[in-house]
Amino acid sequence: MKLVTAMIRPHRFEEVRRALAEIGVRGMTVTEVRGCGRQKGHTELYRGAEYVVELVPKTQLEVAVDDGDLETLIHTLTRAAATGAIGDGKIFVCPLEEVVRIRTGEEGPDAL
Repeated sequence: MKLVTAMIRPHRFEEVRRALAEIGVRGMTVTEVRGCGRQKGHTELYRGAEYVVELVPKTQLEVAVDDGDLETLIHTLTRAAATGAIGDGKIFVCPLEEVVRIRTGEEGPDAL
């Protein structure tokens, strides 16, 4: 099993959510976060004064997935979230040693 964490543009979330539902993703955790990378923020104008926004708003998705579904998930995330510009985001994949469904006590892939 793997834990996939994706940082995407907030305005792409609905498209990503729909694409993940189409491939059968049943659950995810979504968090509004701020960060910076190669995009390095941007300059905005407020009441005639310029200021730099260094931490850009992003949406973080976390999805637990069985090893066999990992490639499909990554392909779907990449296709749905991409705009072709700097700041589209990143996908991180980490091993997931154990999952337990609290309500039923199911463990491993059955708990996903």
